[in-house]
Amino acid sequence: MDLILWRHAEAEPENGGGDLARELTAKGRRQAQKSAAALAAKLPAGYLLWASQAERSRQTAAALREPDALLPALNPDADPRLLPRLLQQAEAQGVPALVIVGHQPWIGSLCAFLLNQNWLGNSYWSVKKSAFWWFECRAIGSEYAVSKLRLVLAPADL
Repeated sequence: MDLILWRHAEAEPENGGGDLARELTAKGRRQAQKSAAALAAKLPAGYLLWASQAERSRQTAAALREPDALLPALNPDADPRLLPRLLQQAEAQGVPALVIVGHQPWIGSLCAFLLNQNWLGNSYWSVKKSAFWWFECRAIGSEYAVSKLRLVLAPADL
């Protein structure tokens, strides 16, 4: 299965409506469109698109298409060590690719896990806004994942 981890695009600062209500800025909408166009050109038919419940993640995902699922397990405060269980579910369904739109720091922690085959404590890889990291994964488990990094792109690279 291909796994694409896509960080949400630039969002407005919190204005009292709560973190999950933050929307994309005009720049963020442009970033999301650029990234979505690059992804759409490469994604296989039958892929799944999951996003966190945060409005900025939903808006980023919608630049590609409406998400198949909005999951609380992908919200900004997610524990990255619980994510392999979600990935196993997608892998068991036999989907060719899974696109997940989410947040730092858990996206960077999951990248570190996939690249290093273990959790690195509180450290994580830096993932730019609206950038995506594309992995080929198989045998995703709670303690390991056989993965290969295929592509990393940020809107500035497109």
